[in-house]
Amino acid sequence: MKSYALASGQSWFMRNRMTLLTVVMVAGYAAFIEWLWGWSSILSSWSEIGVLRVFFALALLTSTYVLRTWRIHDYFPAETSGRFSTLFRVTQIHNLLNIMLPFRSGETSFPLLMRTEFAIPLARGASALLVMRLLDLHALLAAAGLGLALSAAERGVAFVIWGFFLLLPAVAFALRCPLMKTLHRVAPAKAERLLTEIEEGLPATPMKFLRAWLVTIVNWLVKVLVLAWALRLMGLSLSAGFGGALGGELSSVLPLHAPGGVGTYPAGIAAGATAFGTTTDAETLAKASVNAHLLIIVSALTGTAISLPFGRKRHPKESPV
Repeated sequence: MKSYALASGQSWFMRNRMTLLTVVMVAGYAAFIEWLWGWSSILSSWSEIGVLRVFFALALLTSTYVLRTWRIHDYFPAETSGRFSTLFRVTQIHNLLNIMLPFRSGETSFPLLMRTEFAIPLARGASALLVMRLLDLHALLAAAGLGLALSAAERGVAFVIWGFFLLLPAVAFALRCPLMKTLHRVAPAKAERLLTEIEEGLPATPMKFLRAWLVTIVNWLVKVLVLAWALRLMGLSLSAGFGGALGGELSSVLPLHAPGGVGTYPAGIAAGATAFGTTTDAETLAKASVNAHLLIIVSALTGTAISLPFGRKRHPKESPV
C-alpha cells in the first residue's frame, strides 16, 4: 500500500509538473515585484491611465483573438464550418496555455484540441500551426526591420534589404510544391500518409495564403500599436513604445519563453525600447514593462472567460432552452 501511494504521488507530480512550475514562477515573480516596488505602486499606473483607456486597450487586444480565430477558420473551412464559436474557444484555450506554460510547450495543445473538436489529424494541425507561427514571426521581424530601416544611416540600402525580407513568405509559398514533391519522392512509403497530412496543413491556393498573410499582418499591427500606445501612456516615447511592444511580442514567439512570460516578456519590452532609443529612466521603463505584461495576461484571461461558454457540448440529458 505504501509503495502504491508513493507511485501514485509521483505520478500526480509528473502529470502536473508543468502547472506546478508555472505556479511557483508566477508566485515568485509576484513576490519579487512586491519586494522591489510594491504592487500598489505598479497598479497605481493603471488608475493614472484611466479606466476607459484601459478597457479600450483590452477590447482592442481581445479583438485580435477574433482575427486569429478567423485565420484558423479560413485554414480549415470545411471542418470548422458553422462552429466558429467552438473554434474561438479552442483558440483562446490554446492561447492561454501558450502564455502560461514554459518554452512554448503550450503549442502542443493546438493540434490536440483541433483533433478533439474537429477531427483534424495531428500532423495536419501541427503543419498549419507551424505555417501560422512562421507568419507571426515574419510579421514581427518585418515590423522591427521597418523601424530599424527608418532610423538607418543608409536608408536606401536598408529598405532594399527590408523589401527582400518582406517577400520571403511569398517565396516560401512558391517553393512549397517542389519541396513536397521532392519529399514524396525520397521519403519511405511508410511516411507517405504523414507527408500528405502535412501537405494538407499548408495553404492550398495563392488566395488562401494571401488571406492568412494579410490577417496575420493586421492582427499584429493592431496588437503592437495598442501596446505601443499603452507604453506611451506609461511614460515612454512613441518610438520606444513601438520598440518595446515588438520586443515583448518577439519574446513570446521565440522558444525562450518563461511560464506566463514571467520575466521574459518585460525583459523583451525593456530590450526593444532600449534598441529604439528610449530616454526613459530605468524605473519607469521597468514599471511600464510589467504593466504592459499584465495587460497582455488580463486580455488573455478576458478572452478565455468570454469564450468558455461558446461551443460547449450539451449533455445528453440537457434539453435545449
